[in-house]
Amino acid sequence: KMTDLVAVWEVALSDGVHKIEFEHGTTSGKRVVYVDGKEEIRKEWMFKLVGKETFTVGVAKTKATINIDAVGGFAYEYTLEINGKSLKKYMENRSKTTNTWVLSLGGTDYRIVLEKDTMDVWCNGKKMETAGEFVEDGTETHFSVGDHSCYIKAVSSGKRKEGIIHTLIVDDREIPEALE
Repeated sequence: KMTDLVAVWEVALSDGVHKIEFEHGTTSGKRVVYVDGKEEIRKEWMFKLVGKETFTVGVAKTKATINIDAVGGFAYEYTLEINGKSLKKYMENRSKTTNTWVLSLGGTDYRIVLEKDTMDVWCNGKKMETAGEFVEDGTETHFSVGDHSCYIKAVSSGKRKEGIIHTLIVDDREIPEALE
């Protein structure tokens, strides 16, 4: 299976890290796109070997496009775009608009993501029920993971460039932010 696998990408979205795999048969023109191991697109005989394939990824149906470009002779280059931006640009922008924490509670691993623009909180692919409250030095967004009480504290850094600092507190201890 997957004999013509030419590219694999990992894309970190709010609902999790998704694996995108692309098969390209340069003799048959076959194109197959897999997202998290599930076949999304299959085209068996493509006369044109270059072009693009567009599909969606994750719960929020984020738009993804694989561009197939010839780079001389019979060599091809494959690039992935997310929401119209190169994967690198998308991830750089994402690191400004989200915070991600990875932690283990009672032997289970959790990936918690805060979308700063909406204050939505995601945990292991599900959008969480949250309750926001104002506190003396900022806001707290409360939610629970299993039987653990969690909140994300938002406090102004006092510096315009840094903006607001978000901290995840689980069972009264601070969790360091993960770099994806």
